[in-house]
Amino acid sequence: MLMEIFRDAVITGFKVAGPILFVSIVVGLIISIIQAATSINEQTMTFVPKLIVIGLVLIVFGNWMLQQLVDLLNRIFEFIATGI
Repeated sequence: MLMEIFRDAVITGFKVAGPILFVSIVVGLIISIIQAATSINEQTMTFVPKLIVIGLVLIVFGNWMLQQLVDLLNRIFEFIATGI
């Protein structure tokens, strides 16, 4: 039972972090291609777009992410309450 909770926690962690990481990688890749094509190597050019896009992802998917974490927490509390 404990291994099942641990597995659920790892899977929930991947599901919650997945959209943010994927979007961050895609935006970073696009900005890197633009920087390589234009020979502009400004650090804020990569940081600011990633920050903005990650904020938008959190606005769009934040409710779903929070629900996933609440569901995991409820399963953990049920595991503790049953005492098995």
